[in-house]
Amino acid sequence: MAAKFAIGPEDILPLDEYVRVRPEQRRRVFALKRHRRVEVGPFVTFFFENFETMRYQVHEMLFIEKGGADQLPDELAAYNPLIPQGNELIATFMIEIDDPERRHQELSQLGGIEDTAFLRFAGETVAAEPERDQDRTTEEGKASSVQFVHFRLTPAQIARFRTPGTEVVLGLRHPRYGHMAVLPEPVRAELARDFA
Repeated sequence: MAAKFAIGPEDILPLDEYVRVRPEQRRRVFALKRHRRVEVGPFVTFFFENFETMRYQVHEMLFIEKGGADQLPDELAAYNPLIPQGNELIATFMIEIDDPERRHQELSQLGGIEDTAFLRFAGETVAAEPERDQDRTTEEGKASSVQFVHFRLTPAQIARFRTPGTEVVLGLRHPRYGHMAVLPEPVRAELARDFA
């Protein structure tokens, strides 16, 4: 099947059909996400998105909010920009801290964290480009707990990333949160499929 770079109305099941297949869809997408998830440091988790994860998200939003055809254009506008276009990886990263006081304290010190994400492999570093649909750091320097970033690669970088066994490091360089993680090989292999 050819890669798809955008969700259209034809890709979305009517709500009554989705309700019938939802348990199986959830199992399938959660299995897919297992190799698209990377923890970086003590409380940041990256979730690499693709057509399937975003289609699932649109279905879930329609299931939860029951807005039907009137809601669909807004959901497509929100989630289509998070589908890789063949030359990039796109990730949602979550700053996950259970304690509300500590979460507030940490987020207030992590302004601009979205500008510090990077991938390093084969002697090269690819800086993330944050999604600019809205400011995710306030003027006071408080970071949003949910961030969206794009890692755009050149054709030569894509070839190196796709090479089995390539060590890929994902990291954040924020002065208050400098952490890195090596992608397990099953994760690297799964993400390599995002390049058309």
